Amino acid sequence: MSMTLNSSDEPQVMVEMNTTPLIDVMLVLLIMLIITIPIQLHSVNLDMPVGNPPPPLAPPEIVQVRIEGNGEVYWNGERLSDHASLEQQLADLKRQAVVPELHIRPDRAVSYRHVAGVMAAVQRNGLTKVGLVGSEQFL
Repeated sequence: MSMTLNSSDEPQVMVEMNTTPLIDVMLVLLIMLIITIPIQLHSVNLDMPVGNPPPPLAPPEIVQVRIEGNGEVYWNGERLSDHASLEQQLADLKRQAVVPELHIRPDRAVSYRHVAGVMAAVQRNGLTKVGLVGSEQFL
């Protein structure tokens, strides 16, 4: 207990509680709580297959679509006359039992609108096995 001195000669007892030990105990309890909480892992456990998958029976068929600098489109080396013939070729490709891969190879000098037109036609026909080949020439 402590005493405060007033202007009068009579000492008065201080009635305030000392909170320092209470804070110390609370800090110790907080540290113990933090230590005992399990670590939260933000991962998902997956059961992955063991071993290597079997190799494919046959290599996939590949269709080459080349776009020249002047906007001409070639389907496996054959020049297509217009955009409608490209749409027809893509529709025929979609109807096949096993849809082949489509490799689009734009020329370095071709305008972007020609490449975007071919990509839009591919998307309209719902083909998903598509790749842009030769993009290393643009680096």
